[in-house]
Order: sequence, then structure tokens, then C-alpha cells
Amino acid sequence: MQADPIRIEETINTSIEKLWSALTNPEEMAQWYFELPKFEAEEGFQIHFSSCDYLHRWVVTKVIPHHIIEYKWSYPDYPGESLLNVELLYINEYATKLVLIHEGVETFPQDRAEFSRASFEEGWNEIIKNLHEYVEETVG
Repeated sequence: MQADPIRIEETINTSIEKLWSALTNPEEMAQWYFELPKFEAEEGFQIHFSSCDYLHRWVVTKVIPHHIIEYKWSYPDYPGESLLNVELLYINEYATKLVLIHEGVETFPQDRAEFSRASFEEGWNEIIKNLHEYVEETVG
């Protein structure tokens, strides 16, 4: 049985264009998310990178510019695969609703605390906090 996905909804005080840039521009992503050698918001783009002592693999599966980015997320050294979907909803020119849905985290080894649902939820809450700070204080 598949577990309920992790779902986080936040209103972020910036335009949808600026938030999209923060989510897809590797220079901006390095400020609040992961430092990546390259990132392209286009379907089929793949990247491997190391962070927190783990090799990550992302494959972009869906892009609707300024609205949705989705990618498969796995760790090549461990079984399991998850799907991350980030949707942006226009509120007004100064605010955007971010809806993050991460499903499949239960497919990762559950005997490792860092792959637990609680660990992912804690990580996403910290990452979204960093995103808030970055876009609201840095790019406005």
C-alpha cells in the first residue's frame, strides 16, 4: 500500500516569476536548496550530484514554465524512487502559493533514519524556510 504523499502548501511573498527563477536557476538554487553544477527546467534533463553524503539522481519529468516542475528523485546507491512535484499558483503580483507534493519516500530503505518520512518532512520544512528567506529578503 502506498503511503500518503508529503504535502506542503505555503504562500511566499514574491511574484510567480521570481519564485520560478529561484526554483529553476542553478545560481539561485545554490543559495537556498542544493548547489548543482547545472540544472535545466526541461523534460528529460538528468543530473547526479552529491549532498549530505548521498549521491542524488533527478530526472525532470514535467515542466510547465512558471507553474509546475516535477522530477523523479532517487539515490543510485539505494533502492527506491520518489516523485517531487512543485506547483506555483498565482495569488497576485506580490504573492505566490507554492504546493509541494513528494510521493514515494516510503520506497527508500526504512531501516535508515535519514530516509524516514519524518526526516523528509523535517528536511522539506527547513528547505521551504530557506526558500522563504531567500526570495523574500534577497529578491523580494
